[in-house]
Amino acid sequence: MKYRKLGNTGFSVSEIGFGAWAIGGGWGEQNDGDSREALNKALDLGVNFIDTAQGYGNGRSEKIIADILKDRPDNVIVATKIPPVSGPWPPSPYCKIEDRYPEAYLRKNLEERLSYLKTDCIDVLQLHTWTRAWNRNPLR
Repeated sequence: MKYRKLGNTGFSVSEIGFGAWAIGGGWGEQNDGDSREALNKALDLGVNFIDTAQGYGNGRSEKIIADILKDRPDNVIVATKIPPVSGPWPPSPYCKIEDRYPEAYLRKNLEERLSYLKTDCIDVLQLHTWTRAWNRNPLR
């Protein structure tokens, strides 16, 4: 497995990551035993980067990942995402970021992500959607 630096985080992550959308059941019915087997196999082969989100089975994939990682000494980097509050998907340029991602909502959702992943630290936390209108300079 080849590894690369993840931006300026100091993390060294596998060039191949494990995308956890399917284990949440987002692509149809998924057996949790098969999901655990697939994730363990990926980790055995050197994958150390897992991408998940609250929206992947309403936290189901995060819970499966937590169950697998509690028994593994590997240094695995987990990235998860917080969806915006209800509104157009994807957000339109007329949506305001403070309306779609209000502070209290972010804090509450982060606590849920920490709980589902059974950790006290999220390696990479992302907003699950973006619009260029939210950039400080949308012309860039």
